[in-house]
Amino acid sequence: MEDTESFTLLPLHLDPQSKAISTPSTSKQLQDELAALNALHRTLLTLDSPVPPPPVPVAPKRTAQITKLRESANAAYRSATYPSALQLYSLGLDMALKRPLWEPSGLVRDEVAGLYANRAQTHMAMRSWAEGWKDAEASVEAKKVGNAKAWWRGGRCLSEMGRWEEAREWVGRGLEVEGREGDLVALLKEIEGKIAKGRLA
Repeated sequence: MEDTESFTLLPLHLDPQSKAISTPSTSKQLQDELAALNALHRTLLTLDSPVPPPPVPVAPKRTAQITKLRESANAAYRSATYPSALQLYSLGLDMALKRPLWEPSGLVRDEVAGLYANRAQTHMAMRSWAEGWKDAEASVEAKKVGNAKAWWRGGRCLSEMGRWEEAREWVGRGLEVEGREGDLVALLKEIEGKIAKGRLA
């Protein structure tokens, strides 16, 4: 079994004329891999048609569709048609999560974090606290920093479910990440007040 914790640096040589890659290593597996790579390169050079360009890093149509779904969901939320807003946010999430793997992961994380945070707000408007909590948690998992709304929404959902200790811990973690964000500070004071009241009762 090979040790996957270490690697051996092998010298590679690129022939300036043929662009073939070679190595002085005697590893049969490496020699076979390089032979296949060089054969593929020669084949691509002899094609009649030009080599297709690499894929576009970001599919502009998909980005536009996700943006349109988010805007439509926001409009549905503002008009208090929450089931429609939930459906549209869910469609946007599904589309964002199915982006090809070569697209930048940062883009996907930003899209997913925003859509989960907005869907959490919609669940909160419907008083579906458990669902709102799960979406806020997923939003923070996708993007921890610069996501104060999701931290606040998660804390509010936990608070509404009476899970005061979890809410205090969650909001405390949010404050560590977001700094002294005003809404989080106010929510933490509210939660601590309810915890203190519960101890007195």
